[in-house]
Amino acid sequence: MIKILQSPHVWAFTTYFAEGFPYTIIRMISSVFFRDMRVSLEGIGLTSLFGIPWVLKFLWGPLIDEYRTKRNWMLWTQSLLAVMAIGAGLLAPAPSGIRIIAVLFFVGSFLAATHDMAIDGYYMEALDERGQAKFVGYRVMAYRIAMMTGTGVIVTIGTTAGWAVGFLSAGAVLSMLFGYHTLFLPRVEAEKRPFSGLIRGLLSPAFLGGILCVLLALLLFHRFVPSFFEYFSPSWVGIGLLVALFLLALLKKQIKSALLKNKDSFYSKAFVAYMDREKMGITLAFIIFMRTGESMLTSMVSPFVVDLGIKVHYGWISGGVGLPFSIVGAMIGGWMISRYTLKRTIWPFLLAQNFTNLLYMVLAFYLGRFILLNTGASVATPIGSHNLLLVATVHSFDQFAGGLGTAVLVTFLMRTCLPDYKAAHFAIGTGLMNLSGVFSGVLSGFLAGWLGYGMFFGLSFLASIPGMVLVFFIPFLDRESK
Repeated sequence: MIKILQSPHVWAFTTYFAEGFPYTIIRMISSVFFRDMRVSLEGIGLTSLFGIPWVLKFLWGPLIDEYRTKRNWMLWTQSLLAVMAIGAGLLAPAPSGIRIIAVLFFVGSFLAATHDMAIDGYYMEALDERGQAKFVGYRVMAYRIAMMTGTGVIVTIGTTAGWAVGFLSAGAVLSMLFGYHTLFLPRVEAEKRPFSGLIRGLLSPAFLGGILCVLLALLLFHRFVPSFFEYFSPSWVGIGLLVALFLLALLKKQIKSALLKNKDSFYSKAFVAYMDREKMGITLAFIIFMRTGESMLTSMVSPFVVDLGIKVHYGWISGGVGLPFSIVGAMIGGWMISRYTLKRTIWPFLLAQNFTNLLYMVLAFYLGRFILLNTGASVATPIGSHNLLLVATVHSFDQFAGGLGTAVLVTFLMRTCLPDYKAAHFAIGTGLMNLSGVFSGVLSGFLAGWLGYGMFFGLSFLASIPGMVLVFFIPFLDRESK
């Protein structure tokens, strides 16, 4: 029995379920919760800032490779994420609970991003290349099931029994996963450096003094210069990150020389090893732009469903209809990649993924009158069984195409990883992939509020075109370019 519980068929599923579930709570369920609490579309768009840690996680990704084991990192962050979900459940009924939960989710996003890196690194450490390819569809399926469990079961509980019960249920799920992984997750690597060395560095006077200065600066700006936050908007944050990336490409040689001054630095070697390869400029551009359209769509689908007046139906649409199609998409995607190669499948799969945006555009225009009637209404006007079936159909295609797209994107990112820096390189790749997601997600609320859902979904498809075009110029698609 213990051997079965320690089999990759079990832990590959549970770890990637555990990876997808906190992400779903923070990035997807939160938007339904905040919209249900009458937060504006602009405010919903700003919840995309919860994605910042997934953009910047490569900055501390090498620490996971260098200190303790990936299993240790996974368990510690998993336990704290369970505490986060339980805390949200206790705070949900409080009058000021919305603001505190927003802060809690932002802090939790750093834990979840670290948790993701630990799981990805563990997966690549525990399985050889053949095993990784064998379970790629399986891990995508588990991740999608976690997303459907969150958007289906937890959202249904939240919109019917109350959000306190919903978030407490999410905390119970994470607690059970933590218990299973503590008891049965195999130990597949030896500890490289003790965790005490990292703790001493974090507790150093210089580090703590820097944190204190940042907190004081934010407090002073917020107290005396509130207009600073209006000027230093999230859009400028995204533009700044993009400019920094281009400067990184221009100053590659100088940065490489500076980083390699300390030849024993694991961080320096991991970062330079990732960047110092042919065609990395076009590769980085593709990684950044390949999910722009999907990110814009995802950030506004939940408030779109709430404004349609069918929030109580969203659970069965996601869990009962979306889940099977998501599983089928992930499994077919993994099978077709292994049979027909990544090079042949990546473009049609991305096209299918982004075609969903056009379907939502047509749906939004067709059901526009219900959006006008039900937005902010205390009692929703029914949209009719025919229209409800239409929404479920579009959502099912969305989940099927999303499974296809995720399979090729995960496979591509794994192709960019070098064997000695698996967790660090995968963290860099996924961090860059989320860059455009944060930037476009923040703008989505303002654009949707200004243009309306129909025009906005059409614009989100246009935003996906650069990523699809870049497919024809990127490396790492052939089996030889590992």
